Amino acid sequence: MDVTTKTAPGERERALLAALGARSVVLIGMMGAGKSAVGKRLAGRLGLAFHDADAEIEAAAQKTISEIFAEEGEPFFRDKERRVIARLLDGQTPIVLATGGGAFMNEETRGNIREHGVSVWLRADFDVLMRRVRRKANRPLLKTADPEATLRGLMDLRYPVYAQADVTVHSRDVAHDVVIEEVTAALEAHLVGATA
Repeated sequence: MDVTTKTAPGERERALLAALGARSVVLIGMMGAGKSAVGKRLAGRLGLAFHDADAEIEAAAQKTISEIFAEEGEPFFRDKERRVIARLLDGQTPIVLATGGGAFMNEETRGNIREHGVSVWLRADFDVLMRRVRRKANRPLLKTADPEATLRGLMDLRYPVYAQADVTVHSRDVAHDVVIEEVTAALEAHLVGATA
């Protein structure tokens, strides 16, 4: 599901693409961190295709994520998520990939991302995440008696694993272009800086 309007990359983006080679940019982080919104714009800036793992899973299953969770359960969803991400990160064509919040928790998926991509953790504070996820009712993991406690528990569990990402960028309530610029700079420092 390539939904990106691509533009011709400038000199800075070409240098970043050369440093990426065949690797993809993989955005990880909690629900509400802005992975899809930032990913679409970053893909456009780099002239790469954008894919959202959750959207790919929904298209393949012909069900929403909430329906998959309700009908098949989380283990079924996680297995499908692992397989979809492996297919998208085939190493043939670099893309920008937004993953679901739990994807990076799977050891096999982390290894696949390490082998075929550069991981970018969009790290957001609790208040920002809670404000954003309240806007949508399609978060199956937060359909609990105490969504705030559930989100804090997920953050406690996931943040130490997310910290293994290649780069970290603070996601907060600023213009998307600000975060995209910070992601681009972090990728440059990680990739171009390492080869300079």
